[in-house]
Amino acid sequence: MKILIIDDERAIRNSLREILTDEGYEADVAEDGVTGCEMAEKEKYGVILCDIKMPNMDGVEVLTKLVESGNDAAIVMISGHGDIDTAVECIKKGAFDFIQKPLDLNRILITIKNATDKVSLVKETKILKKKVYGGQEMIGNSAPMAHIREMIDKVAPTDARVLITGANGTGKELVARSLHQKSNRASQPYIEVNCAAIPSELIESELFGHEKGAFTSAIKQHKGKFEQADGGTLFLDEIGDMSLAAQAKVLRVLQEKKLSRVGSDKDIEVDVRVLAATNKNLKEEITKGTFREDLYHRLSVIVIEVPRLDDRKGDIPLLVDYFIDQICNETGMARREIDEDAMQMLVDKSWSGNIRELRNVVERLLILSGSRITAEDVRSYVY
Repeated sequence: MKILIIDDERAIRNSLREILTDEGYEADVAEDGVTGCEMAEKEKYGVILCDIKMPNMDGVEVLTKLVESGNDAAIVMISGHGDIDTAVECIKKGAFDFIQKPLDLNRILITIKNATDKVSLVKETKILKKKVYGGQEMIGNSAPMAHIREMIDKVAPTDARVLITGANGTGKELVARSLHQKSNRASQPYIEVNCAAIPSELIESELFGHEKGAFTSAIKQHKGKFEQADGGTLFLDEIGDMSLAAQAKVLRVLQEKKLSRVGSDKDIEVDVRVLAATNKNLKEEITKGTFREDLYHRLSVIVIEVPRLDDRKGDIPLLVDYFIDQICNETGMARREIDEDAMQMLVDKSWSGNIRELRNVVERLLILSGSRITAEDVRSYVY
């Protein structure tokens, strides 16, 4: 992990660099705040040691600029005796810690060890969050995406139920995750259920749980998804494929906030926000008699329709760049650039499989192309 030392006193910055180098760290130095900020923008530092009193741009200004720019480094302030109040104020503004002059070797090393541990923990947390939430984000600056983000910002803080509609592969699950992450339930469980992937005879057990002996294979008590999501959010994906019997039970939970496990007549209270998604036209399903109209009205307090990729082609270059970065990071492949004419061919293409198809195509191009992705590659491997 690299360390940056910002101090206008040559003796201090050089001695700190020597100490840290001897301890196995890689350390750079900057003689003033302006230079330090420029170096921190260009290089990824884990820890930054910054003196408070410096000419032109003092340590407080450096700290403020780095924090506002979103720099992830742990910033440790170096303070003289008269700077203690300022150092404490820096902690409130986002500094990790401060070291008081005259500098003590053990204090320096302990503080840097704690700072590097904190930076590593933050990185691990980000990685885990990406794994939990699928490592995907809502990408796009088009008008339809701006409208969806606006809807999410308005609806997320409430407990209103949301029905997310759209074709397969448009990213309905990303809207659901974003609603949860921006809600007051963000620290509570987020449970996903793909209703189309669970056999109809098992859906009730999966959603509501079962008691031991409720059926032949019920060898122990099982908590269903509603109980697992208690206090948090339950996302019912492809709800249009749910059986009518299960729909009736879901309706009861939404109405009474109670459920009973399969094989039990005991009521269990649950506090769950339900989000649902479907690629079907539920009003048509109601007409066919395959979806309950009362459940539809319970679920569709707010309706968010996710557009097809063909309806927001301006987002394709952003999505391609995002997928290139994501796939290369996941697989360890060297990052490839894509030629302008190759990108234009991807923009012009019709995407019946939406974002899911686009990601698969980008992965295919990364595997089969040379040092760059060219128009010829797109013609050969996509069209």
